[in-house]
Amino acid sequence: MSGLSTDAVSDLLREVAAEVITPRFRSLGEGEVMEKNPGDLVTVADREAEVLISAALRAAYPDAAILGEEAYAADHGLMDRYLTAGHAFTVDPVDGTKNFVNGSPDHAVMVAEVVGGRTVRAWIHQPEHGVTWSAEQGAGTYRDGERMTCTPVPESRAPQGVTSMWPLRGHALEGLPPMRLSWVCCGVDYPKLIEGATDYIVYSRSNPWDHAPGTLLVTEAGGAVVHPDGSPYGPQSTRPGLIVAVDAHTRGAVQRRAQEAFRRA
Repeated sequence: MSGLSTDAVSDLLREVAAEVITPRFRSLGEGEVMEKNPGDLVTVADREAEVLISAALRAAYPDAAILGEEAYAADHGLMDRYLTAGHAFTVDPVDGTKNFVNGSPDHAVMVAEVVGGRTVRAWIHQPEHGVTWSAEQGAGTYRDGERMTCTPVPESRAPQGVTSMWPLRGHALEGLPPMRLSWVCCGVDYPKLIEGATDYIVYSRSNPWDHAPGTLLVTEAGGAVVHPDGSPYGPQSTRPGLIVAVDAHTRGAVQRRAQEAFRRA
């Protein structure tokens, strides 16, 4: 399939971030932060970055469906096209918008390519950390060109977890240590898991723009992903919730314990 190389998309995300995201970091002006819904923030950086990224992808892949987070907020019908598309891209222009607005460097630009219902390429660029992650199906996960792999949890200790679900923050799944709050940004959470900062992550939602990129990074690095009911995850799945882990054993152990927690949350 002709189009943009993996490196070219990485360059695109870096260029867009340098043009419209980083200049506004800790410099957002009056009227540049809005609410899509109560508590759900969006900034001019989100909107401008999505327009630029989507335009470049559309020019290279005119027949592909493009599901951008901000475009979806304006037109929910885009989800139907994405869910039935044989070729699609997801775009999250500023993942971790609240962090961005509050001056935290824990935000990211994310893109995933979906072919035949499977994520085949993924990118996460963290502008303020100066790091770009990418993955290709069957070819591994890379951080700035260095191949990265997950480290399985040793049998000598219990797995440590994080969650973005406020009701579960500080909650201990049966027999496991209490979960800490995640970095509240999928574009940081997934890389942190690969780097070893946590062994598993529990999410309540499975929005494609949030999870299609990171799940490929994790699985290509040797990790595992499943829905809380045990069903497999795919980028066009609409089931809520995800269990992400550094290895299959940890995924299974957490998933079995998490089912009751999800029912209570």
